[in-house]
Amino acid sequence: MSDNKYLDTIAASAVITDDARVADAVKEIIEKHADENRNLDVYKFLFNTIDLTTLKATDSPVSVSDFTEAVNRFEEEYPELPNVAAICVYPNFAQVVRAVLEVSSVDVACVSGGFPSSQTFPEVKVAETALAVEGGADEIDIVLNVGDFLDGDYEGVADEISELKDACHGRILKVILETGALKSAANIKAASILALYSGADFLKTSTGKEFPGASLEAAYVMMHAIKEYFEKTGRRVGFKCSGGVATTDEAVQYYTLAKEILGEEWLSNEYFRIGASRLANNLLSDILGREVKHF
Repeated sequence: MSDNKYLDTIAASAVITDDARVADAVKEIIEKHADENRNLDVYKFLFNTIDLTTLKATDSPVSVSDFTEAVNRFEEEYPELPNVAAICVYPNFAQVVRAVLEVSSVDVACVSGGFPSSQTFPEVKVAETALAVEGGADEIDIVLNVGDFLDGDYEGVADEISELKDACHGRILKVILETGALKSAANIKAASILALYSGADFLKTSTGKEFPGASLEAAYVMMHAIKEYFEKTGRRVGFKCSGGVATTDEAVQYYTLAKEILGEEWLSNEYFRIGASRLANNLLSDILGREVKHF
């Protein structure tokens, strides 16, 4: 291996980076397989993969408490249905969710590390992550340092992810690539590989804030990177799409890609998630066959 182990590792990957080929492959998978996944069993599964999210400037202890109570009530009002996978909030609300949440199957997730821009001091990112974990977070969602990545500082990007992984103290670390800013399949592949080899437990598409959110093409590249990494290391890493995934059919398309690329072993909320605020009610309405606005 040369001095630049990062470039060597990326170069050794066989994941497709031709944007046109990626788009064609996605289109073929969706056209061939999506219809078979448009059914109630899949909709219920997808509901159970949702990271129910509130990330607003107007969030407060009262509003986040009310948001969490809706998840508690869901357990009572719809006992026949699986609940969401996690509640995702800003790190200063970890203690609120932990105190109010009564459903043991639902995790507490927090964005951290200068979300959504990742633009703050590394020491602040570490402290914020550690405080979120101390406050009760089971899962931490950070943003890869896109600016450093685009400057070619792969070592800096990888070292920061590793440091934040340590700050998680064994909790799940999701690394958001912000694929709308990376744009190309080549960049998404390289960022995926850096995150994977730096300890990410999940690769996540987007913040849903400044740049375009999730895309099927980005998901295709990320999933192939995850699969290749598993084949090389034996470590199974999850996938999370987020940013604009609002309708049942959009969710089904990401499920279809995961099923066809990653396989059945990834089809649990341990390894497949959707970050959403609007999707929950839409999926619930399609499951029950009537309009529902529970969340």
